[in-house]
Amino acid sequence: MQKKDIGLATLVVTVGAIVAMVNPRFLSPINLANTANLIGLFGLFSIAEAFVIVTAGIELSIGSVIALIGVIFVDLIAGYGVPWPIALAIVMVLSVFIGLLHGWLITRLKLQPFVVTLCGLLIYRGVARFYTKDGTAGFTFGSNFPTLEFLVSGRTAGVPHSVVAFGLVAIVAWFLLHRTVFGRHLFAVGKNVEAARYSGINTDRVIIQAYVLCAFLTGISAVFFAMYTRSVQPSSHGNFYELYAIAAAVLGGFSLRGGEGSIVGVVLGVILLQILQNLVNLLGIPSSLNFAVMGSVILAGVIADTQFSRYREIRRQQIAMSALEESAKQ
Repeated sequence: MQKKDIGLATLVVTVGAIVAMVNPRFLSPINLANTANLIGLFGLFSIAEAFVIVTAGIELSIGSVIALIGVIFVDLIAGYGVPWPIALAIVMVLSVFIGLLHGWLITRLKLQPFVVTLCGLLIYRGVARFYTKDGTAGFTFGSNFPTLEFLVSGRTAGVPHSVVAFGLVAIVAWFLLHRTVFGRHLFAVGKNVEAARYSGINTDRVIIQAYVLCAFLTGISAVFFAMYTRSVQPSSHGNFYELYAIAAAVLGGFSLRGGEGSIVGVVLGVILLQILQNLVNLLGIPSSLNFAVMGSVILAGVIADTQFSRYREIRRQQIAMSALEESAKQ
């Protein structure tokens, strides 16, 4: 674990202890299970966002993609009677296509990631609303998909399967980002894309792969959310989820300038955000303040990252000056 991760883990434990003291219901089995389920659901697309941010990019269409994929997945099963494995394959292919499209627009047409994904945010939600005629896509009364519901919404020994999926994805993501050549290329592109290109890295391919991976994980998250809510209203489903993902990534040490971050940090960031939101609910504070909490977290994370980078640069300069002075004396 990095120093940032240790500090964040300490903060998570501290905040959790404070919440438990403020309201003992926080430690009730039902509340812990529900909180764990939400951690799993929100954690999947938070890791997805992290893979893009590490390249100095941004993905603002996550919430809209979750709405669109959720609508199509539910309608394929409930409306057209498509077997769920085939429906799952279809929506995952669509997710990968969205990632490829974003990566292509950014690398080939040299468009800014902010512009591409902001347009995606508007387009995908608009398409989802048009697809349902601004209605709601949901399962009919009495419909039952035992295998799918167990795999996605079920629990084993009281542990929600969304948490299991989140844990497995986090382990694979950690290995991919911190123990593979692809991960090193992601960090290199985020640090300095020109230097990475001159060092022989195919930067366009790395960026496209990052957006495809992000879209793929978002598609998985969309299926989990669709089965969790069992109905998808495109006008509100997944609203502002991209902000949650950015907040979790920033808390986890991912710099918005790229080239830094830790998957362990993202996991801790997701847990911290859910604890804070749970505190808001337990204290009876209006749920609309959740957005204020996320905004404050993003702001605090960016300020901390900026100050830490400035301090590190000052320390580097001081060490360099000391070395020069020692050389001059000799």
